[in-house]
Amino acid sequence: MSGDLTAATLQDDPRTVAGVAHAVREHRHILVVWTAMLAWSAAMFETARADYLDYRLGRFDLGNMVQAVWSTANGRVLEGTNVSGEQVSRLASHVDPILALLAPLWLVAPSPLTLAAVQVGAVALGALPVFWLARRHLGSGALAVVLAVSYLLYPWLAWTALDAIHPVSLGIPLLLFCVWFLDGDRLAPFAVCAVLTASTGELMGLTIGALGVWYALARGRRAVGLLVATAGLAWSFLALLVVVPAFSGGASDFYGFYDKVGGSPRGVADTAVTDPAAIVAQVFDPNVLLYVVALAAPLAGLFLLAPALAAVALPQALVNALADPAGPIDPRQHYLAAVVPFLVAATVFGIARLRAEARGPAAVAVLGLSLAMSVVFGPLAGGGASAPLWYQVDLSPVHIAALDRAVAVIPAGEAVSVSNRAGAHLAARRYVHSLPRIGNARWILLDTQDRWLPDDQLPVLAERSQAEIDALRTRIASDPGWRQVFAQDDVYVYRRNAG
Repeated sequence: MSGDLTAATLQDDPRTVAGVAHAVREHRHILVVWTAMLAWSAAMFETARADYLDYRLGRFDLGNMVQAVWSTANGRVLEGTNVSGEQVSRLASHVDPILALLAPLWLVAPSPLTLAAVQVGAVALGALPVFWLARRHLGSGALAVVLAVSYLLYPWLAWTALDAIHPVSLGIPLLLFCVWFLDGDRLAPFAVCAVLTASTGELMGLTIGALGVWYALARGRRAVGLLVATAGLAWSFLALLVVVPAFSGGASDFYGFYDKVGGSPRGVADTAVTDPAAIVAQVFDPNVLLYVVALAAPLAGLFLLAPALAAVALPQALVNALADPAGPIDPRQHYLAAVVPFLVAATVFGIARLRAEARGPAAVAVLGLSLAMSVVFGPLAGGGASAPLWYQVDLSPVHIAALDRAVAVIPAGEAVSVSNRAGAHLAARRYVHSLPRIGNARWILLDTQDRWLPDDQLPVLAERSQAEIDALRTRIASDPGWRQVFAQDDVYVYRRNAG
C-alpha cells in the first residue's frame, strides 16, 4: 500500500523517534562540538561572574569598556573618562568601534556581566571554523571534533576569555572565520568578517593584510589577495596616523611601549635601518623566546608544517615582541588575539599534510598537550602562581561584603572617583575618575587594600606603597569639602559637601 510506512520512511521523518535518532547519528560530530562549546562557555562565564563579584575585574579594563558601551547606549558614542580625568572618545587610545555594536545588548541587559558573556561566547564560537576546516582537510568528523575541542582547551585561550573584556579578543573567532571563508573562496562572508575584525583594533589591519598575502599565494588569487592586503594595511595606517591623532590631539600613547626601538611606526622603521641590532636584541630576548615556546607547546609545533598560514601570525607576534612591557608577551593576555587563530588553523593544515595513518595520533597529541597544559597553567589550575597578576586577588568575604555595601551607597549616575577594584561596578555612568584623581566627582570610593592605581604612564596601573594609599585617605578625610558616609574593613565612601 502507498500509505505503508517503511523503516526508511520512519528514519527520514524527524517527528519520529527513529528520525531523531537518525538525525543525531548524522550530525553527531557537530553536536559534540556544540556541546563542548556550551559547556566551556558555561564554565568560563561562571568563572568570570565569580571574578566580577569577587572584584578581580576592575576599572582597568572591564570598567573602561562598560563606560564606553554605556555612553554609546546613552547617545555619547564611545565616550569615557581617561586617567587624566578628561572626557574623551575611546578612539583617542584604541580604534575598536566594535564596542558600539554592544550598546543594544546593554539596553536589554545592562550589566558588566553582559559584556563578559559576549567575550566568552565569542571566543567559544571559534571552535566551529576549526571543526569545519579540520573536517574539510582531514576528511574525518572524529578528528575534527578532537581539534575543535583542543582549541577550547588551549590553555591561554581560557585566560583571554576570562579577562573581560577586550575588543581584540572578539577578533579570535572572526579571524578563524576569515580563514574558513577564504579557504572556500567565499569572498563576501570573508569581507564581512574582515571588516568586523578590523573594528576590534587598530593593528588588526596588519593581520588582515598578511592574510591577503597568504590568500594570494595559497590560492593564486593575486588580484584579490593584493586588494585584501592593501585594504588591511590602509586600515591600520588610517587608524594610527589619522583616527587616534584626531581624537587624542597627538600620537598614540601606546607608542611608549616601543621607546627602545624607535617609539613610533616610523621610528621603528628607522631603527631597523640604522640600528638593526636593537631590533634583533628585542626580538630574541629570552622572554620572547619563552613566549613563543608557550604558544607552540600545546599545539606540538605542528603549525610549522603549514608555514605560509602560520606566518600570518607574524605581524602581531612581532609587534608583541618589540614592546618593552611584559604584558604583550604574556600568553595569558589579550595581545595574542591575532596570533593564536593562525597557529590553530595552521595546525589543522599541518596535520592534513601528514600521512593518513599519522593524522589521528597527531590530533590526539594536540588534545593531550592542550589538556595537560590547561591543568597546569590554565584556570583549571585554580590560579596561584600560574595565574595572571590581575587574577591573583584573594579578598576576604568580609572585605568583599564591605565593597558591595560601599558600591550600593553611591547613587546611579553620580560622578565618582574610585579605586581600581571597584571601578567596574561603578562604571555605568558618564564621569568615572580613577583615584588619586577626583575631578568633578561627587562621590569617592576608596579601598585602602587596593594599592593599584593609575600613574598616567604606560603600563597604566602601578602598585603604590601603603604609605601613599594612607596619605591619600588622610588628604580626603581632612578636606572640609568631603564628608565620610561609609567605613568598613578599609573601605571608605565620601560624599562632596553641598556648595
